[in-house]
Amino acid sequence: MVFWGAIVIISAMAILTDTYTKNKKIELKRLDKEIELERLKLENYDKETEKMRLELEHSKQQLLENRKPS
Repeated sequence: MVFWGAIVIISAMAILTDTYTKNKKIELKRLDKEIELERLKLENYDKETEKMRLELEHSKQQLLENRKPS
């Protein structure tokens, strides 16, 4: 009788451990995806900032050219 009780307890612990491990793996994948998303957001922000800087520089050049007396 004790033998069967031990088997049931060991089986239950194995199932719980497996579930816990699977949940942690899913959580790790989710965190990896979030990190990748944040990296892409930052990369996009840097590109947009550079684009705006270039547009501003271009507008500045145009204004300076238009201010020159003909």
